[in-house]
Amino acid sequence: MADQTPCGTSRRSSRPAGRRRTDPRPGATARARRRAARPHADRRGTAAPDDIARWLTEHANPLGTLTPGAPTEDLKPLGEALRGTRIVGLGESTHGTSEFFRLKHRIVEFLVREEGFTTLAMEASQSAGHALDAYVRHGTGDPERLVARLGFWTWRTREMADLVEWLRAHNRDLPEERRVRFVGTDPQRCADSVEAVAAFLRRTAPERAGDARALGVLAQARPASYPDPDQALMRRAEEIARLVADHREQSGPGDDADEVLEHARILVRAADLVTRPFDPSAGEDSVFAARDRYMAEAVTRLVGDAPEARVMVWAHNGHIAKGTYGEQVPALGSRLRERYGDAYYALALFFGKGSFLARRGDDLQGPPVPHRIGTGIRSLEARLADAVRGDYYTDLRTGTAPWLHIPQAQRSFGANVPRFVYRFHTAPLVPARDYDGLAFVARSTCSHLLPRTET
Repeated sequence: MADQTPCGTSRRSSRPAGRRRTDPRPGATARARRRAARPHADRRGTAAPDDIARWLTEHANPLGTLTPGAPTEDLKPLGEALRGTRIVGLGESTHGTSEFFRLKHRIVEFLVREEGFTTLAMEASQSAGHALDAYVRHGTGDPERLVARLGFWTWRTREMADLVEWLRAHNRDLPEERRVRFVGTDPQRCADSVEAVAAFLRRTAPERAGDARALGVLAQARPASYPDPDQALMRRAEEIARLVADHREQSGPGDDADEVLEHARILVRAADLVTRPFDPSAGEDSVFAARDRYMAEAVTRLVGDAPEARVMVWAHNGHIAKGTYGEQVPALGSRLRERYGDAYYALALFFGKGSFLARRGDDLQGPPVPHRIGTGIRSLEARLADAVRGDYYTDLRTGTAPWLHIPQAQRSFGANVPRFVYRFHTAPLVPARDYDGLAFVARSTCSHLLPRTET
């Protein structure tokens, strides 16, 4: 069975498809820094395709550092590209690359401080996200424990804890209405919601306590793990959600029914995913499509609830892309592009070579381990590495070039990767059709896991 954790690597698209180098002249202008990025041949002596090299020499914006807290002059081109957008997708080709965490942390700082973004929405447990949001906004709880409860090993890292602690520090002295929010978008792994609804039923409808126990499986169950054509578990969750909604109507202000109702609705979504069959070819009815649809709806609610909201969506490249993956499954990003047009911007993150963390094969319980990969010769990443030295960002909507519209292969690694053959795992893409911009990191190293804690 394919991994149902964030963007598992067995989900292939069927669309047609170390050392960090820094700017040698930190004070140079953006145009001068672009001239400093010269096309080069890799150690095999194979030059990048001329049109890619020429285009990137003109349009690549070197990143002086990946370190959060550094000056942000090199991120100004990204800020300019995001003028007029309300949502930016921050992708990643692996969930286990330290440099991706650090660069996205840096981008989040920049977007919050200088571009007015208000919410970080993450491919993480919707249920557990409530408690982490309470920490980010009010300082409630222990950040490392709360990060560990986000549902997936991928986020239980030192890098993620550092970001969460920065969000808290940023919010500490701000008025409530200006504090940045944290929101999980994924209905999976909803132990907090099970607990909240069960406590509510014990207090207000003890005769329905058995329903709460039946929903307990949703605390850890994975999508498609309890396939049921009748989706009886989801029907039960819907009944409880209606019960909570009725209670809210009768109880008036001051009750906690609003928060419990949101938890009950999370359980409905989770039960839907858990009871759908594993059938990647089911298109819009597949469990994959349902998951991306629910994540897109979570973002849509954030934008709809606050006219001034600007949302950063942190997820795998496969999710933030503007097209489809697998058996023509519409990605989260495609739904956002369809609804918001150019107000949604998809930024993919790629790397050249190095190592990253992932679990092996179909092992859903074992520890993630380092996986290593070279630059290669056939992927888009190999061409990006050959074209420009170091780390850089480029806006794919600037100018035109044939390579932007030609089907290519991108590397794609999820929480689990195939044993032995992961180095050959690619998914098709058309760069300008799938993404609006890309950030390239020359070398990847493994993210740093936090010690396991009792959650």
